[in-house]
Amino acid sequence: MAIIVDKVQKRKDIALTCKALFVQKGIKNLTISRIAKEAGVGKGTLYDYFQNKEDIVFEIVNILLSEHDALKEIKIAKATSTKEKIKIFFEFFYNDEVELRELYKEFVSITLSEPNSEMSEFHAKYYQTYADWFKKVLQEGVAKGEIIEQAIALSNGLFALGKGMFLSSCATNCTDTLQHEIESYIDTLFDLIEVKNG
Repeated sequence: MAIIVDKVQKRKDIALTCKALFVQKGIKNLTISRIAKEAGVGKGTLYDYFQNKEDIVFEIVNILLSEHDALKEIKIAKATSTKEKIKIFFEFFYNDEVELRELYKEFVSITLSEPNSEMSEFHAKYYQTYADWFKKVLQEGVAKGEIIEQAIALSNGLFALGKGMFLSSCATNCTDTLQHEIESYIDTLFDLIEVKNG
């Protein structure tokens, strides 16, 4: 009897086996042969599941971001204020998830230098997902009387702002101050949008 392989799961398994290698070496310093060896499969098998090494990074980022978002959703549900919920969104850019951040930088670099429709669609989907998530949090803040109604218009720009600050800090090698800069920005923003009592 032939063994039935779950190709979706096998693709995920191969990608995740290579995660640490991509973080340590970076995509430019890796060959398909080295990646196949790390995954414990032949080069032909690797090509059965992935078009190229960029496709592997794409799969890893997709898996890790899904896991990250599930945990973030739990943290946001436990947060008590709108400001705290917004800050939780931005923790990705400076928290302990170094592996995901490094792979995300690789993914952004690939997307900018070698764009393809699948990666562009992925970015568009995540941008809209986060913008919608921000909008929901802001709408809840308005409903609770914490922030002014006009704050809802900020939802599309908030994620882009955080991502832009992150990429700028990577390009200038100034990541050590990023958390302070983001939190300072959010604190200042909330000084402007919070409902003033009395």
